[in-house]
Amino acid sequence: MESIFCNRQALFERLRAGDNSYDLVIVGGGITGAGVLREAARSGYRTLLIEQQDFAWGTSSRSSKMIHGGLRYLVSGDLKLTRESLSERERLLREAPGLIERMGYYYVLRKGSFPGRFVMNAVLAVYDFIAGISDHRFIKLPQILEKFPGVKKEGLNGACYYTDAVTDDARLVMRVLQESSSSTTAAINYVRAGDLLLEDDNVVGVQIEDGETGEHFSLKTPVVINATGAWADRLRNQLNSETRIRPLRGSHLIFPAKLLPVSAVLALPHPDDKRAAFIYPWEGTTVIGTTDLDHTDDLDNEASITEQEVRYLMRIVESEFPEASISRSEIISTWAGVRPVIAAEDARDPSKERRDHAVWFDKGLVTVSGGKLTTFRLIALDALAAAAPLLPDANTSTDEQIFSQPTSAVRPLTLMQSRYGTLADQAVSAAQPGEERSIDNTRFSLSDCRWAARSESVMHLDDLLLRRTRLALLLPNGASELFPALEKICSEELGWNSQRWTEEQQRYESIIARYYAVPNTSIDGDAVNAPG
Repeated sequence: MESIFCNRQALFERLRAGDNSYDLVIVGGGITGAGVLREAARSGYRTLLIEQQDFAWGTSSRSSKMIHGGLRYLVSGDLKLTRESLSERERLLREAPGLIERMGYYYVLRKGSFPGRFVMNAVLAVYDFIAGISDHRFIKLPQILEKFPGVKKEGLNGACYYTDAVTDDARLVMRVLQESSSSTTAAINYVRAGDLLLEDDNVVGVQIEDGETGEHFSLKTPVVINATGAWADRLRNQLNSETRIRPLRGSHLIFPAKLLPVSAVLALPHPDDKRAAFIYPWEGTTVIGTTDLDHTDDLDNEASITEQEVRYLMRIVESEFPEASISRSEIISTWAGVRPVIAAEDARDPSKERRDHAVWFDKGLVTVSGGKLTTFRLIALDALAAAAPLLPDANTSTDEQIFSQPTSAVRPLTLMQSRYGTLADQAVSAAQPGEERSIDNTRFSLSDCRWAARSESVMHLDDLLLRRTRLALLLPNGASELFPALEKICSEELGWNSQRWTEEQQRYESIIARYYAVPNTSIDGDAVNAPG
C-alpha cells in the first residue's frame, strides 16, 4: 500500500498545470473527514482531503479517547444512537485490535447513589444485550478496594461493572487516512479552504491556500464536503446564515500512573455537581476527565484548560483518593478538546445536548458535524449519501470493512501492526539500531518518530510529538529530554538544518507552555458548568 499523504510539491505542480478537477473535495482532516475519505476511496471517487492545520489537530486528538456505546444515551431513551454506537464499537474491536482495546468500567455505588444497583444492573443488561456480549456484573466492596487501592471507603457499597473501549484517537485518524490510500485519493495538511467557487449560485469548487507558502489555487469539484467539526458553521455560512454548532470544551489532567495506579476506568459522579467523571489508564498514565463547558475562545487557537477546570478536576482526586495527597505540581500535562455539538434551541446545560450528528446540503456544499468518535463510519456514509446526486456512479462493493488486515497469521497482532496496519513491516524496517526500545513507560519509541517523519506528512515538531506520537503528553516537560535524538531524526528524514530545528523547538515549546501545561494559578472568568 502506498502512502495516502500528498507529495506537496507534486500536488501543487499539478494544480498549477490545471489538473484541478475532483469528484469530491473534503475539508477537514479529523476522524469525520478521514472516514469520508475512506468511503470515497471504496467508491472510487477522485477525492482530495485538505486540512488547515495538521491531521487530527482539533477534536480528534483531544477527545477522552473512549470508543463507547453511550450508556447515557440508553438511559435517556435514545435506543437508535445506542444501538448504532454499540454495533460500531464491536466492529472496531474486531477490525482494529490493539488500536481499539476493550476496557473495564467500574460505576461506583455509594450510599444514596442514583441510579442504584438494581436499576443500573437492568440498564447494563440491556446495554450488553444490544452489543451482543455479556460483561456486566456487580462488584463487591472488597474487590473494589483491591482494584483501586486508596479509594475512599466511606459510603462505598460496591460497583457495577461493564465494558467499553479506549483508543489513541490521533493514531486512529492516521490509520483511517492510510486505509483510504488508492489511485484516486490523496490527503494534505496545512492547506486552508477559502471561498467557495459558485456558478449560478451552486458550488463548483473551492479556493485553497497553502499554509506553508501562502500560494492560492482553485479546485474544481461539484461537491465540497465540510467535515470541519466545530468550525463547520464558518464554511457553511458562505451559503447559509444558520448557526448550528455549539462548541463545548472538555479538559483533562494526566498524572504519572505510579501516583494514581488504576488498571480500569473508575466512573463516578463529581462530588460537587454529580456530573459523570472518569479516572482511567491511558498509554501508561492516569487521566482525570472531563469538563463540559461552552467554548467561547477563538477556534483557530488551540483549546486549553483553565484554572477553574484544573480545580474542578482536582476535586475528583481529592474526594475519591483522599490519602493519596496528589498535588497539581505532579500533573504531567493537560489537554482540552472542543466538541462540535449540534445545538438545540431550548438546551441551556451543555451536558444535556445530544451527541448525534447532522448533515446539511446547501447547493453543492455538504456539511456534516456532531456525532461521536465511535460512529465515524456511519457519519461518513450519511455525508456521502447527501452528496450522491452530484457524484458519478460509485463502485459497487459489499465490503464494509474499515481496516485491511496485516498478512501475518500471528495473533494477537503486534503493537506495530495495530498502529500501522499493512505498513507495519515498513515501519519496523525503518528503525535504526537502538531505536526500537520503548521510551520510559510509554508504548512509543524513536522508531515511531522516524517512521512518522519519513512517511506521515510531519510538517512541524508538534505534529510529531503531539499527534503522530503522544510523547508530548506522556513525558514531563513535553518530552524535551528527547530533543537531541529527535534533532538527528528530523535532520535525516526531513532535511531540517540547525536553524530550522531551533525554530521548530521554539514553536513547540511555546505550544506546550500555552496549551498543554497547567495554567497559572490566577483565576480567570471561566466557570465550570454544573447541571441545572
